[in-house]
Amino acid sequence: MEPGAPSFEAHEVELHGHRAVYRTAGDGPVVVLIHGMVNSSRHWERVALALAERGQRVIAPDLIGHGDAATPRGDYSLGAHAAMIRDMLSTLDIDRATIVGHSLGGGVAMQFFYQHPQRTERLVLISSGGLGHEVSPLLRGAALPGAGAALRVATRRPVVGAIAAAGNRLRGAGRAEGAALQAVARALRPLEPKGSRRAFMETLRAVIDRHGQRVSARDRLYLLGEMQTLIVWGERDRTIPLDHGRAAAEEIPHCRFETLPRAAHFPHLEDPGALTAVLADFLATTAPVQIHDSDWGAVMAQRARGRLRSVA
Repeated sequence: MEPGAPSFEAHEVELHGHRAVYRTAGDGPVVVLIHGMVNSSRHWERVALALAERGQRVIAPDLIGHGDAATPRGDYSLGAHAAMIRDMLSTLDIDRATIVGHSLGGGVAMQFFYQHPQRTERLVLISSGGLGHEVSPLLRGAALPGAGAALRVATRRPVVGAIAAAGNRLRGAGRAEGAALQAVARALRPLEPKGSRRAFMETLRAVIDRHGQRVSARDRLYLLGEMQTLIVWGERDRTIPLDHGRAAAEEIPHCRFETLPRAAHFPHLEDPGALTAVLADFLATTAPVQIHDSDWGAVMAQRARGRLRSVA
């Protein structure tokens, strides 16, 4: 690392008797980066450092049961994850921030906004869950009864090593399946500990069942009426359809929709430079929004009046 360059340091804090971990870089307006399932704050490193160099203070938490955070028995719902982020920001004396979420983290980011609109300055959703029903067969299968036993076998080191080696060989040969197998190996490695597997299954089943995504934010997108919103999707995404992002963007008034041609479901890993450029431009060209309780009540009341008129 060059002298004076920002670092992506890990910090630990106790929340409600459990270990919570976050990484931070830079100084300036706060941007919170929320990772997806079987990812952790570590996976944001290249994006976080690039944003820090552009004058942002980046906070990247490990969600409950992910990364280096504790894996307690308990609530792994979107609301629980959002509440943990609120509590973590409170310990850091951070009142408001731009909230960025990837995949599951997108659902957490939307839930954070719905629960704490006064603390949200902008909202960014990257290949986000919660915007449609469809999801990859692999995730639907992981939610089936008995999947926990199969996962216990799949996460053994020799099995993960074999999957990774096959992915490396296929990718070296120019086969598209290679990148997919590498992603599977990357997802399985953190799930070797029993507590991490349990946390993964509880988080997964909170949002996905055998039919697809069971949690949808589509009926509440109207609440984003005054919020500066950015939706970003990898054009090669086979985990959550790109059309989910496009359809949601059409329903949100102050929304930008950007696609990344070289990225699939993990733009922050597959094309961090392009993702950072989109994020930096959004931050530079939009003003932070401040929502008050009275504003929120007016939005809800206006929606209710509109529904009453349509019924009449």
